Amino acid sequence: MEKRVINPWKWQDERSYAQAVEVKNPEGTLYVSGQTAISADGISSNENMESQIIQTLKNLEQVITEAGYECNGIVRLNIYTTSTAELWPHFNILQDWINKHNIVQATTLLEVKSLFETLKVELEATVVK
Repeated sequence: MEKRVINPWKWQDERSYAQAVEVKNPEGTLYVSGQTAISADGISSNENMESQIIQTLKNLEQVITEAGYECNGIVRLNIYTTSTAELWPHFNILQDWINKHNIVQATTLLEVKSLFETLKVELEATVVK
């Protein structure tokens, strides 16, 4: 697989994403459904944004690795939240996770009216290898 990052500017670097990512000759592509802070028993978290982000990242990583992919293969990461105001103080958790896995991805962040049950954040990813 060959990956090329397109960043005509520098400002997005501080926000931990790329303007575009081109992938040529991938071995496979994994489209990951939106992952949230739902326990292995299927119970939605009613905890705060910080703990929901942490659990959501764990769930996303588990799905990716169990599929035989690696997190550094993420080329697209969509973030859905019920409150950007609640998300911003904890955005560094996402950025640290992205940096830890050497991920360079295109990202869209959307504030939505609601998510399933009591959930506050959802991450949807496209992963290549």
